[in-house]
Amino acid sequence: MEVHVNYLAVAAATIASYILGAIWYGAIFSKTWMRLTGITEMKPKPVNIILVLVAMFVMAYVLKHSIVFGDTYLHVSGAAGGLEGAFFLWLGYIATVTLITKLYENKPWGLWLLDNAFWLISLMVMGTILSLWT
Repeated sequence: MEVHVNYLAVAAATIASYILGAIWYGAIFSKTWMRLTGITEMKPKPVNIILVLVAMFVMAYVLKHSIVFGDTYLHVSGAAGGLEGAFFLWLGYIATVTLITKLYENKPWGLWLLDNAFWLISLMVMGTILSLWT
């Protein structure tokens, strides 16, 4: 099955996710996040910002494929398809992997909840953009 990927939509989803992250971790939950991680100063290195953008681009690209799969085989399309694809990618990959990491690293549950709430919302924003902007 060939998947048509609108790279402009993938880029828009990437930027939206990055902006959401900046607001989430910078403006809304910065003190909570710093307390839970033990980080005292948030100054990301330029190379880290680039790597985060690349990772988010890959995530949006893969999410687009998941949305197409849902449209083709599950007959769920539009914003609902984007939200469903985003939820199941979050549940199957992000929530589970970060849970395992949390259990072995013994980080606070609050950090797991804060991070996972961000990733769920971020994926849903990306899924909506990717499903509506074909």
